[in-house]
Amino acid sequence: IIAVALRRHPRLNAAWHNDGIVINEAINVGLAVAVEDGLLVPVIPNADQLGLTAIAERRADLVARAGNGKLQPADLADGTFTISNLGMYGVERFNAIVNPPQAAILAVGAMAERVVPIKGKAKVQPMMTLTLSCDHRVVDGARGAQFLQTVASFIEEPLAVLD
Repeated sequence: IIAVALRRHPRLNAAWHNDGIVINEAINVGLAVAVEDGLLVPVIPNADQLGLTAIAERRADLVARAGNGKLQPADLADGTFTISNLGMYGVERFNAIVNPPQAAILAVGAMAERVVPIKGKAKVQPMMTLTLSCDHRVVDGARGAQFLQTVASFIEEPLAVLD
């Protein structure tokens, strides 16, 4: 979902280099992983070219190898956008810090049951909070909001990713 949204919003897959914006052609998604000594960000290269199963398998492999101290330097290189998830700790919302020179990082909070209005009636729905932190030299608030709108629409209607 994120890789496809990045393809539609290339400015979020950009970086700040030498006083200028560089749009990255490759979409290399970093995953913030807590380890005993801190935090590592292994990367799924060319994530937009992979199917959901391949991404899930690579994510599981990277997280396992991060926990076992088996990552190679290449596993940590060339990230263009990072996702940080603290949902497994019950954290519903937080702000993540951008990894320079990347333009943005997405913070994913825990799923929680919330009462929301649907067609004029109160319904309990699973919801989560996504928080986007951006380097404003590269991405302004409007572009960030448009990206989040796309991500939300893909989460709500996953088949839209196939369009």
